[in-house]
Amino acid sequence: MNRSLPIIIVAIVAVVAIGSGVVLYRAKSQPVLTAPKEASSPAGKAAEPIQSRGPAGAPVTLEEFGDFQCPPCGRFSEPINEMARAYKEKLRIVFREMPLPMHQHARLAAEAAEAAGLQNKFWQMHDLIYREQAQWSTATDAHVIFNSYAGVLGLDLTRFNKDMSGPQVQERLAVDAARAKELGVTNTPTIFVNGTQVAGTSLNPGGVRAAIDAALNQKPQK
Repeated sequence: MNRSLPIIIVAIVAVVAIGSGVVLYRAKSQPVLTAPKEASSPAGKAAEPIQSRGPAGAPVTLEEFGDFQCPPCGRFSEPINEMARAYKEKLRIVFREMPLPMHQHARLAAEAAEAAGLQNKFWQMHDLIYREQAQWSTATDAHVIFNSYAGVLGLDLTRFNKDMSGPQVQERLAVDAARAKELGVTNTPTIFVNGTQVAGTSLNPGGVRAAIDAALNQKPQK
């Protein structure tokens, strides 16, 4: 038996342990972002054209920064829908567009969702785009697919195509980009519950529900 083998094994274990420690340290040292509870413009400015559902006066606001081509965002979509159904009037959900440059069709998908929103079908398109993420993400011409989704939703296709590149949709994307920059958000999904980021190992449906429950149980400040 090679006498140096135990020494080599010990050295490998040490390297792995050190590497794991570095990864854990980096994960724990990531700053947790905070944001104002209200996802709106500063006082004195016009209200932002945000995409939201649930009562404006709900005790809890969930603000999500999402990319339609981001697989983890897609996996969060239905659980967040379930939260909306479960918490009802206690929860307001705000969706922020954050198409990342590395995703080829992410911005086009965001434009499609916002164009549908101008015909009061944002959330229907939001859900459809996420549900069919695997189909359009690898398509050569995703625009054709988004057109088909618009048809399924009964949208005016002429208006839909015009709005996708129109000023109102581009303003929506710009507003959300500015919000992300203001808060220091760089990745998706990023989720805030009443202004506190749900981060690290808590960034999962169960962790988000726990954050909502904690916010609901928090006593109002006098």
